[in-house]
Amino acid sequence: MLTIALPKGRIAEETLDKFEKAFGEKFIFEDRKLILEKAGFRFLNVRNQDVPTYVMHGAADLGVVGLDVLEEKEYDLIKLLDLELGRCKVAFGLRAGEKLNFDKSKITIATKHEVIAKKYFEQKAMAVEIIKLYGSIELAPLVGLCDCIVDIVETGETMKQNGLEVGPTIMESSAHLIANKNSFYAKKDLILDLKERIEAHL
Repeated sequence: MLTIALPKGRIAEETLDKFEKAFGEKFIFEDRKLILEKAGFRFLNVRNQDVPTYVMHGAADLGVVGLDVLEEKEYDLIKLLDLELGRCKVAFGLRAGEKLNFDKSKITIATKHEVIAKKYFEQKAMAVEIIKLYGSIELAPLVGLCDCIVDIVETGETMKQNGLEVGPTIMESSAHLIANKNSFYAKKDLILDLKERIEAHL
């Protein structure tokens, strides 16, 4: 049996839909259940940010998670397949009409993507102060907490509605099928068969 950690919400539903097409079975989490066992699979319904942790520690053989979350966690996991779901980007958000000033001695960023933002500025050899926020992040530049934000952007509508505009893109992201290294070697045939079946329906 393969155990697969899925992020709660739309990505989990779209992933299960791919499994349905690949295996001709119906995969649905009932009510508020967190575990679904069917057709030789055990699916775990977990928080998006926690998917790589379940896989890293071997509680799940595989997981489905955005590339941005993987970059942020920096775990040593195998990226098996881009599922082409949940496409988005990690980008700057700036007050409308402003540009990112790379000449400043130090830029202050508000974000929950600390690792991604830090790497970006390290590559540019620039000083950055990072303020970690978990929600209502669009507010931060408007009240002078920071120069700009780094956040996930799908359409840019949330930023626009809050007086911000989308700035430069740091990275593109989409949901990937990932594997625990030990699981990959112990269950290689099962995992590669699954990968091929899903790939055929992308």
